[in-house]
Amino acid sequence: MPVPHRLSLPVNAEDHIQGPPDASATLLEYGDYQCPYCGHAYPIIKAVQRHFGDDLRFVFRHFPLVQIHPLAEPAAETAEFAGAHGRFWQMHNLLFENQDQLSPTLLTTLTAALDLDPEELGNALEQGLFLPRIRRDIASGLESGVQGTPTFFINGEQHVGAYEFEDLVSAIEQRLPSRRKRAS
Repeated sequence: MPVPHRLSLPVNAEDHIQGPPDASATLLEYGDYQCPYCGHAYPIIKAVQRHFGDDLRFVFRHFPLVQIHPLAEPAAETAEFAGAHGRFWQMHNLLFENQDQLSPTLLTTLTAALDLDPEELGNALEQGLFLPRIRRDIASGLESGVQGTPTFFINGEQHVGAYEFEDLVSAIEQRLPSRRKRAS
């Protein structure tokens, strides 16, 4: 089994975070909105979040594999655009829930669905306003040994292995302080 990598850039205020800052465990994903494996992981992560409740915080960082997923970067930019308007997680969810229809038209449609201005999104994409943020995530992923998506880190250590519900729950429980471990 390969030796897991450590997270090079600790979770910080610039990250997209769900869950309390004092949660017992942190699950961080480097993901790609066009990656079918990330799409498969999306409902699993939601279930893991429900399972642990306030004992878990979830962090998402962008890692678009542009060589094989040409819409991953514009989708990440669209999520960041929504985030600039306080709606990152809503767009994040919509992108994964509509992944099989991902297209430039869908990005515009989802933007309008969140009552955001599609023309403003178009300008942001054209100017690459959110690319520095996305590239920061990519750089931190590369420094942390990320080679594909999804890649998960639990409390700063790379999760090596399957990422089905039972696998993630078990891996997280192993990293919880013993007094807070849950009965399965």
